[in-house]
Amino acid sequence: MPSPSDLPASGVPRPSRPSPLPRPSPGREAVSLREVAHRYGRDREAAPVLGPLSLAIPAGEFLVLVGPSGCGKSTLLRLIAGFERPSSGEVTVGGGTPEPGRQAGVVFQQPRLFPWRTVGENIALALRFAQVPRAERPARVEELLERVGLAGTARRRTWQLSGGQRQRVAIARALAGGKELLLLDEPFAALDALTRERLQEDLRRVSALTGVTAVFVTHSVDEAVFLGTRAVVLSARPGRVALDLPLALDRTGNEDPDALRGAPEYAALRAELGAAVRDAAR
Repeated sequence: MPSPSDLPASGVPRPSRPSPLPRPSPGREAVSLREVAHRYGRDREAAPVLGPLSLAIPAGEFLVLVGPSGCGKSTLLRLIAGFERPSSGEVTVGGGTPEPGRQAGVVFQQPRLFPWRTVGENIALALRFAQVPRAERPARVEELLERVGLAGTARRRTWQLSGGQRQRVAIARALAGGKELLLLDEPFAALDALTRERLQEDLRRVSALTGVTAVFVTHSVDEAVFLGTRAVVLSARPGRVALDLPLALDRTGNEDPDALRGAPEYAALRAELGAAVRDAAR
């Protein structure tokens, strides 16, 4: 896996200090779900939302969850984040029970930044919670902003940024905590098509270069194929694994996005995944 120093000047800038981002140990299991099922409400008649399903997510994998609306994709993400506990089964992250804010950085559909803080202060807050020494925070803020294409914006107010720029800040903040797991719940869904494509390219490059483990929820088959190393299709409610598909495309961080999207193997994977999503919706 290439290091950030291998990048050309036109790519992600070279950091001047060691990266605060995680580099997981190959082969280690980052997330495990064993016979997990979930329902909302305590009534026995409450309809199940998810499962039972089992998944193992190795460290460094970029897993994309797709499926029809209401199949439990976001619920599954909340279980991994520790925001909720499963009705049955077991979820482990890094070998332990997931706790909110402890093992994973989370990016939502809306950036959820603090408007009374500057861009840099939003990221520095995550660094403070990660117990990064105060003296090191400014340099790390700048490094993270460079990684997401926002160099030089640390002193700007979040309301001065576009929607795409704010989502970049949210991703930088999620990475700032030094977590080994990144959870993203349709983070680009509210953006225009061009901005969405650019952010997909940025996220694919950052994930390839850092090796951070990621779970990404989307309704877009094209987004799933472009971003993921593996796609899991969930069936209609209650969501179960309908397809578990490896996405064996080149992933170095230096790919030409247009060439990748135009490759025959890309089209074949998109067709296979799209057919599985349509079948799951039925």
